[in-house]
Amino acid sequence: MDNNLITVTSPLLPPLEEFNEMIKEIYESKWITNNGQFHKRLEKALAEYLKVPFVSLFTNGTLPLITALQALRITGEVITTPYSFVATTHSLWWNGIKPVFVDIDPFTGNIAPDKIEAAITSRTTGIMPVHVYGKPCDTKGIQEIADRYGLKVIYDAAHAFGVEVNGKSILNAGDISTLSFHATKVYNTIEGGAMVMHDEQTKQRIDQLKNFGFVGETSVIAPGINSKMDEMRAAYGLLNLKQVDEAIEARHQVAVKYRNALRSVEGISFFDDMPGVKHNYSYFPIFVDSEKYGMKRDELYEKMKSENVLGRRYFYPLISEFSTYRGLESASPANLPNAHKMANSVICLPMHHALSDEDIERVLRCVVK
Repeated sequence: MDNNLITVTSPLLPPLEEFNEMIKEIYESKWITNNGQFHKRLEKALAEYLKVPFVSLFTNGTLPLITALQALRITGEVITTPYSFVATTHSLWWNGIKPVFVDIDPFTGNIAPDKIEAAITSRTTGIMPVHVYGKPCDTKGIQEIADRYGLKVIYDAAHAFGVEVNGKSILNAGDISTLSFHATKVYNTIEGGAMVMHDEQTKQRIDQLKNFGFVGETSVIAPGINSKMDEMRAAYGLLNLKQVDEAIEARHQVAVKYRNALRSVEGISFFDDMPGVKHNYSYFPIFVDSEKYGMKRDELYEKMKSENVLGRRYFYPLISEFSTYRGLESASPANLPNAHKMANSVICLPMHHALSDEDIERVLRCVVK
């Protein structure tokens, strides 16, 4: 067994010398948080890079979800997916909103628009889809339903940094999109996140909500929260933005090598690129058909671990299986067959810019029999 550990992700790190220079500048300015110069520069740079009108930075990727729901005054019930990271649904819980789970499209892993309409009730006020693994949702189909019933749409775009459809950012879909800049993501600020909105008035309200609801020095207009990004992480993010395209292309090459090697392996399937989509290759999930492959998903997962190759069963179990949400009527497994099938068959292979050809071969030796 090779003792070198291959993990599912590796953080994009900025050049140390340049980062040290920025830290020195921050240190000398004595302005380390509260909308400093690096914070402002990163918001502007991200808006340009992502082709969106307005960006508001946050200290992590969960707080933008929580704050978006507050900003749009969403209450009652929100329709969402069980196939995501728990932060998606936790943001609803923290706002006293009832999550209503609907099944996913078996070909994309995203929420299935044709399942949404049947779940709408008189208490439904919004839809919270997720661009799973960075693959774009059917934003047109979702918006048509939202418009028909007067619902707000908040996209959890934690995986979708830089993803475009026909040259246009998917972050412009819906009323608000949120991003995660956690260290495991394609682009990171160590910990961090952002919200994308369409107009200056909404940005102003968001910026107030993430700073306790303050307007000026002495007036608080809403029960906001403290979720601002500091100057250190904003500087880190500015440097990483310079090298993210190179990292995404490196991930692309890893995906090509995985696909070429796995396409002929019976019982193993994966996603191909979607036509017209600029992908970011944030994850590389494979799906194990145990009958055809001759090995159960968890057996393969343990085999990989024994070879120091750490994949991830992402997303397993479903959010609807956790104790907080298990009792909801919409969490019934009978309501979510596609989501359960995907969750019970998935392994995300190591996918990051720092994988060497030797690393890739080690991963493939675990899977290709």
